[in-house]
Amino acid sequence: MCENGGMGVFTNTRRIVKAGFLNFWRNAMVSLSAVFIMTVALFVIGGTMIFSVFLQSSLSEIKNKVDINVYIHPDVAEASILSMKRTLEGIPEVARVEYTSRDQAIIDFKERNANDYLMTQALDEFADNPLGAILNVKAKDPSQYEAIAKYIAGEQNVANTGGNIISSVNYGRNKIVIDKLTVITKGVERVSAALLALLVGVAVIITLNTIRLAIYVSRDEISIMRLVGASNMFVRGPFIVEGIMYGIVAAFIATGLLYPVTLWLKGATESFYGGIDLVIYYIQNLNQILSVLVVSGAVLGAVSSFLAVRRYLRV
Repeated sequence: MCENGGMGVFTNTRRIVKAGFLNFWRNAMVSLSAVFIMTVALFVIGGTMIFSVFLQSSLSEIKNKVDINVYIHPDVAEASILSMKRTLEGIPEVARVEYTSRDQAIIDFKERNANDYLMTQALDEFADNPLGAILNVKAKDPSQYEAIAKYIAGEQNVANTGGNIISSVNYGRNKIVIDKLTVITKGVERVSAALLALLVGVAVIITLNTIRLAIYVSRDEISIMRLVGASNMFVRGPFIVEGIMYGIVAAFIATGLLYPVTLWLKGATESFYGGIDLVIYYIQNLNQILSVLVVSGAVLGAVSSFLAVRRYLRV
């Protein structure tokens, strides 16, 4: 009994899948229209994915350029500086602290001002290195720099009674950039999520209406199936399979179309601040991009077909 039931389910499933394939090829023009619409929808979704990666890469590069520099008095012993470095590294908001010694600080300064003759002459007047060591503090998130700066300011106030090793902190000069970057980062995240949700919603509506046309073409066939007692699942099944096929075929086409677009944008994105090579990213992540679009297309096609049958044919 169980075997017969299992065989029955298998047979029905096979018939549904076969009917879906037949409908796909039989209604060639309708299928072509549906695949075209879904290709556009999936291409936009894939393009949004790649653009988001490019945008995040650029924002990450900008984040890496933003920091807090803690300038140390020239006469402070290295042991005290390294002790302060370990203290700053222990702050939860801090990602890392880079130490630049006095000797390295003067070398870097001379390289940055190599073309400034007056600056070079002024440095030559000093018998000893006038610069102190520098602690470069990187936060885990730009919004956390203010808390770190307050901690450093607190340390300065406490140390004033017993000798402060900090000469100055450049947070005040960077605060405007940091605040703007924080706003931009949060804004980009919100806009990307909203845009993706909007595109998916539009894709569902357009695909649903396109598949509705395919179902309309087969309305007589559906009426006959209902008259002979076909179950709801047997009526819906072929259209769901057909919708999945639309999505899978469209996913392969959309993935292929993304390559020439990344090739075209390659120069522009590389020249942008912190931009990545989109062609290399596309090639390295081809399987992932294709998988996401295939799954998205299959789900989009299946859901659209299900809703079209249920809503418009009263199955």
